[in-house]
Amino acid sequence: MSKGNPMKNAFHRVAGRCLPVAVALAVATPATASTLNQNVSWTIDRAGTSTQYRVVAYGDSIYAGYNGSVTNAARYAATTVDAEYLSARWNADIENIRRTKSGAVARDVYENKIVAERSWMQAASTRMVTFEMCGNDGLQARSAFKGQTGTCNYSGLDAALASCRTYVGAAMDYINANAHPNARTKVIANLYYPGYNADNVQSSCRDAATGQTVNLRDRFLPILVRMNFAMCDLARQKGFQCADSFAQYMGADIDTNGDGRIDSDALRYVAGESESSYVTRITQTLRGTLRDSNFKQATASSTFDYMQSDDTHPTFTGGTVSAGLFGGSTGRGAPRYTSFTNGRSPIWNQFGHERMGWALSVYQAPSP
Repeated sequence: MSKGNPMKNAFHRVAGRCLPVAVALAVATPATASTLNQNVSWTIDRAGTSTQYRVVAYGDSIYAGYNGSVTNAARYAATTVDAEYLSARWNADIENIRRTKSGAVARDVYENKIVAERSWMQAASTRMVTFEMCGNDGLQARSAFKGQTGTCNYSGLDAALASCRTYVGAAMDYINANAHPNARTKVIANLYYPGYNADNVQSSCRDAATGQTVNLRDRFLPILVRMNFAMCDLARQKGFQCADSFAQYMGADIDTNGDGRIDSDALRYVAGESESSYVTRITQTLRGTLRDSNFKQATASSTFDYMQSDDTHPTFTGGTVSAGLFGGSTGRGAPRYTSFTNGRSPIWNQFGHERMGWALSVYQAPSP
C-alpha cells in the first residue's frame, strides 16, 4: 500500500524555519532536538453551501502530517480527515487550522502553539478544538535511554511522564478558558507506540538491582501507558473527549484472544477506571493482543501498515501541501467523500492518519 512521501528520518528532528535548507537537512537526524513549524489551513469546500465552521488543531509532527520533508506535509492529516467527516455531517464547509511544530515536546506545544497562537481558537466560527502532545517527550527519553551504558538510569523516562501530565492538564485548562464559547467539542488524541517490535531488544545498560540488562519494550510500555492514562483521565475531568490512538493502532479489529471483544475496543481507556487498573489491563491482561502498527490487523486475512518507513509517523493518502521551512499554506478543495456509510469512509482503516481522523470524528457534535 501507499506509504506517503518516501523521504523519512527516525525522529523528525528538523531545523527551524529561519535556517537555510542545506543546514536544516544536515541536522535532521535522530540525535538532534530541533523543531519545525508546520502550519496548514485546509478547507473542505462542500458543494451547495457557503456556511463555514472551523476545527483548530494544535500539536507536534503527528497533527502536522509530517512525512520526512522540511517543506511539505500530508494534506489529509488526521484532523483534516476529521474535518471531511464533519463537512458531511453538518453539510457545511469546514476549515481545518493545524498549528503544529514537528519535534516539539509537550511544554513547547503548550507554550508556543496553544498559548502563543490562541487567537485561532478564539474565532467565532470555531466549533472544535483538538490537540496532541507528549510523543517527543517519550521519543527523546527513549533515545537517551537506549544510549546508556553502565548502570541504567530511569529518571529521564520518569521526567517525560511528569512533563506530559503537567502540560496536558495545563493545555486543557487553557483551552477551556480561551477557546470561543462556540467550540462545542474538545478532544485530545493519546499516543500509539511507534517501534513496538523494534524495541523488543535488551538495553546496553544494566539494572542496579538485578545487574542484568532490561528489555526496552518492557521498560517503555508502562511509561507510555501511564502517559495515555493521564491524557484520557484528565480529559474526563476537564470536559474533553479522548481519542484513543493506542487502541486504534495497537489492537486488531477482530477478537484474537477469544474474550468476546474486538481487540481494539477492549484496549480502549474506560472512563473512571484507576491508573493501576488501566496499566494492568494494557501491560498484562491484554498484553498478548498488542500488535506493532506496521501490521494493523483489519480482518482475519488482511493487515495495513499504519507507519511510514521511519517507524514513527502515520501513513497517509491524498497528496501533500506546503508546510515547513518556507512557511505554511492555505488552500481548499472538494471533499474526497461526500457521505459515509455507517460513519466510515472506504479507507477509514487503511492508513494511520485516516484511522486517527475517524477516531476524532466519533466525538463530533450532531449539529453546529
